[in-house]
Amino acid sequence: MDPGQHVMGGYGTVQAVSEEIQDLAQKFKPQVESKLNCKFEIFHAISYRSQVVAGMNYALKIVVGRGDDYIHMNVYQPLACSGKSAELRDVQTGKKLFDEIK
Repeated sequence: MDPGQHVMGGYGTVQAVSEEIQDLAQKFKPQVESKLNCKFEIFHAISYRSQVVAGMNYALKIVVGRGDDYIHMNVYQPLACSGKSAELRDVQTGKKLFDEIK
């Protein structure tokens, strides 16, 4: 495992999005649209950071198809053995391409 990818207690380095991470982002598109009261023509994760906890925290950068507008979203994925589903923790709007994912 790349030590920068998963850091206990802190977020690792920015990573390219895998199919698994893209699927995770897409799962929350309807919830994000409802929370922000808008529809996104494009909703595509372009990068993310992860943090090992009792499960995994993901901070994702999402392009939403409105010029240079991006959102950041935080998702918690519990351990598989917990039987619990992933949950949306936070959504930040007004982000740009080079804004750091926090």
